[in-house]
Amino acid sequence: QVQLVESGGGLVQPGGSLRLSCAASGSIIRPLAMGWYRQAPGKQRERVGFISINGVTDYADTVKGRFTISRDNAKNSVYLQMNSLNPEDTAVYYCNRAPPINGYWGQGTQVTVSS
Repeated sequence: QVQLVESGGGLVQPGGSLRLSCAASGSIIRPLAMGWYRQAPGKQRERVGFISINGVTDYADTVKGRFTISRDNAKNSVYLQMNSLNPEDTAVYYCNRAPPINGYWGQGTQVTVSS
């Protein structure tokens, strides 16, 4: 059974940084493009960015230059480094395939940016 577990969220002040991790069971991420997504209160889930199987990345305009996605296939893990956080980044963050598979959504990890 495929399972994705996100971690690393928390409360951070504006301008701060967080690093999120996504651990996958099995070999789900090894040959696949993976994405990070987020859902803010009252809004639809949106893609933050993705990383291809060979490490090419792309980001939403709202996070470009601030967020960085990386992967470690040996550890079946994907990471999201978030810098210069602002209150608009407050959301639950998820990882999934890119494009996402409905049955793969995990619980996500809450990121709250507030002073």
